Amino acid sequence: MTAVAPIDSASSGRPMTEDDKYAAILRRDRACDGLFVYSVRTTGVFCRPSCAARPARRENVAFHATTADAECAGFRACKRCRPTEPDQHARQVAAVARACRVLDDSEETVPLAELAASVGMSPFHFHRMFKQVTGVTPNAFAASLQAERMKAGLGQADTVTQAIYEAGYSAPSRFYEAASARLGMTPTAWRRGGAGSRIRFAVGQCSLGAILVAATEKGVCAIELGDDPDALVRGLQDRFPRAELIGADAAFEQTVAAVIGLVETPRAGTALPLDIGGTAFQQRVWQALQAIPVGTTLSYTELAARIGAPGSARAVARACATNVLAVAIPCHRVVRADGDLAGYRWGIARKRSLLAREAGQ
Repeated sequence: MTAVAPIDSASSGRPMTEDDKYAAILRRDRACDGLFVYSVRTTGVFCRPSCAARPARRENVAFHATTADAECAGFRACKRCRPTEPDQHARQVAAVARACRVLDDSEETVPLAELAASVGMSPFHFHRMFKQVTGVTPNAFAASLQAERMKAGLGQADTVTQAIYEAGYSAPSRFYEAASARLGMTPTAWRRGGAGSRIRFAVGQCSLGAILVAATEKGVCAIELGDDPDALVRGLQDRFPRAELIGADAAFEQTVAAVIGLVETPRAGTALPLDIGGTAFQQRVWQALQAIPVGTTLSYTELAARIGAPGSARAVARACATNVLAVAIPCHRVVRADGDLAGYRWGIARKRSLLAREAGQ
């Protein structure tokens, strides 16, 4: 355990005093795990700040920068909080990662009991922990994996039915139940590059450059920003090479105007029907993005916590990067923990401009 200078997050970044540390022990503050450990003279053990054991009296407590320091002082590790091992959350994340690999490697449905046994847990505890870490149930995660396999296989298999079985579905009906929501169109249409589907689109100009808006019968399926209008149209064509792309009519121009209004006057807001698609996890992230108020930003870690999946900041960042509905799903409102703007599908300059506009600058 490396020595660090503990910082009291509640005291404007000043170093923690011993009173601060003892207060953290009393509230079992997990945020302080890794910053220091404490030993108890009467028991001879040392613990994490978050240890669930009954707090010792202040006069019996000493603080150590590292576990090695505590051991050198003659104390042994607590068997309850196990301070010399990875913390509980890290162990949970590792267990979930192992379970996800099992699901990813399996071509058939893995029963919950078998999945839990693969990481040495009871089904009840595993199910609760998996949802806490990822934000979705094991069943929903497995369904997303199957859907992604199905999406990849639609263009390769001889028939849709073959692709369904090769993706691991026990029956076609299991896939068709949610296919439209995940693909934005029927599986056959997706396999044929959108053949038989009608997608209205238009390209306009806004203060951020060219903007493409496209919609299926379900709702707006793409809002793309760029410098080259032709490149935006080619991107839509590449995504759905055999769909019927229809130029804008008067009614669709109103949709385009509403989207441009989101860019120019974000505080005015609008209620656009969206054809979101995506996996179960992506949908959770995108729904959480829509709940971020105008003029507010969150870090990837904070957004992960909001969807009930602390520790999934990287997966949240990937979900933001795959969003194709600029401004309607405001992934520009997510920044790094240090305030850095990080990446943005349509360019950092546009992200900076959107945030400045929303802040009223």
